[in-house]
Amino acid sequence: MTDRTGTFSAEEITEAYAAMHARVQEHARSGDWDDFALSFTEDAEYVEHAFGTFRGRAEIQAWSVKTMTTFPGGVMTSFPLAWQVVDVPTSRLICEVRNLMPDPGDGSLHEASNLTIMTYAGDGLFSREEDIYNPLRFMKMSVKWAKVAEAHGNLTDEGKAYVAQFGGL
Repeated sequence: MTDRTGTFSAEEITEAYAAMHARVQEHARSGDWDDFALSFTEDAEYVEHAFGTFRGRAEIQAWSVKTMTTFPGGVMTSFPLAWQVVDVPTSRLICEVRNLMPDPGDGSLHEASNLTIMTYAGDGLFSREEDIYNPLRFMKMSVKWAKVAEAHGNLTDEGKAYVAQFGGL
């Protein structure tokens, strides 16, 4: 892989991430995550602190489809950005991504955020993503949401199994 860090403008990096983020929002809306990995170079690396490191589009695609189509990922409604900054010398965009759950039935808001570091590779593609968050905090939020949803008759069997597995935390 050719290292082209520092050769892109803040505008190009920002525009590429905005386009990717729009695609992510469409994946969340449709539930179809098959094309998520197309935002990355063929040899990209995706570092996910709870699930491991995935190398190459095939691994990123398999992980993203599995994670985002099962509970709790498959329940999340959107991923709005709280803020973002660009570090031009490293070709990185760093942002806070909010992971929103739908109304569980009582009007309450449930979300957990992560910091994401994206390394831009040019041509609208990213060579690396790293998501940084507290997995226990995220799990507790998901369980809390699921318990409220269950109390209102809005929890799937998959969600009930998740609560049974992790609800004691």
